[in-house]
Amino acid sequence: MILTLPAFNNGATIPYEYAYCIPAAQGGIQKGKNINPQMVWSHLPDGTQSLAIIVVDPDVPTDRSKANREGAVIAKNTPRTNFYHMVLVDIPLSVPEIKAGQDSPGTGEKKPGPTAYGVRGANDYSPTNGGYDGPCPPWNDELIHHYHFRLYALNVKTLGLSGNFDGRKAMNALQGHIVAQSEWVGTYTLNPNLNK
Repeated sequence: MILTLPAFNNGATIPYEYAYCIPAAQGGIQKGKNINPQMVWSHLPDGTQSLAIIVVDPDVPTDRSKANREGAVIAKNTPRTNFYHMVLVDIPLSVPEIKAGQDSPGTGEKKPGPTAYGVRGANDYSPTNGGYDGPCPPWNDELIHHYHFRLYALNVKTLGLSGNFDGRKAMNALQGHIVAQSEWVGTYTLNPNLNK
């Protein structure tokens, strides 16, 4: 099974148009276009009945009290936790891709719930916000963040999730149903000292 994101190479920097926050011209940060990159898959294994996509950043500081504060620095060795940027389950096999911008908030919020291409969970920006919301790591973080776009082939047509379920609940529901998985990783930082 192969997952591909044509917008950037595996392991490369995520382009600004797919980010929630981008550097501002006069320093600091501003809101980006925040559209989801295209995600294409192929070579699904036998036994696959549905798919799931989970986008997670495992590099988010557990304690965010220093985030984006003048004079403060988030050290590389700060304890980290998962932050879910996109949760989409029950993707039917008739869907071969998520098109660029298809699961983005755009001008309005996208709510968790059923879509024509799967069931959308809540991302970690807000328990009532579904769809893809891109990178916005603290600009004073000394660690470059890694964004894992993960595709799961599942042996069930539905995980039975509804409401404002989040990435953690989705990951728990996936256990015991994964036939195969594939991953594409992008990196991102807003730290001007790392963006040189």
